[in-house]
Amino acid sequence: MNQLPLSERVANERRRLKSVRQALSAAVAQGAGSDAAYVPFYVAIADYMDAAMHRLHIQDVRMGEMIRSKLGTLDERARKALAELDERLNGNQQHLNSLLQGRDRLRTEGVAALSQFEKVSADYTGYIVANMGHHGATTELAQSLFSVDDWAYMAGVSDEESRREQALYEKVFAALPKSLKLPNPALVQ
Repeated sequence: MNQLPLSERVANERRRLKSVRQALSAAVAQGAGSDAAYVPFYVAIADYMDAAMHRLHIQDVRMGEMIRSKLGTLDERARKALAELDERLNGNQQHLNSLLQGRDRLRTEGVAALSQFEKVSADYTGYIVANMGHHGATTELAQSLFSVDDWAYMAGVSDEESRREQALYEKVFAALPKSLKLPNPALVQ
């Protein structure tokens, strides 16, 4: 059983997600060309993003549901904040689906699918940087409404999921192509 406090466990997951996203951004910026070493690396990244973003999606949907439930009647500020949350989540799912389709093409087509995967990856990482993360209005609502137990329920961090996320993270950096120059070598933890 993981003995770290919930806030630290969640923060560690978010740091790992950010480092994978940064490694993907660096790889896409450099470009794989026809280097076959990028195929397993990109597949590992997409597998990680699939699991990590699925968990974040569930957390954010749960947060929206809990805010709606606790408020009952929504004022204009809450309505706008929750509409923006829903819009970000829908956009994220669309980009994630494109990334996963690209991953599936990498699995079947290999090197021939690299440039298409890099295109959808660039679109997705751009979307993540511009739209995801903590946003003031929904975060403020959650902070004012949620108890410690509410935060624990929303996070839904089980030991099994934590182990799976950590294993997928390690696979990403185990598959790091030798030719990839990371701007921040500390990304590989």
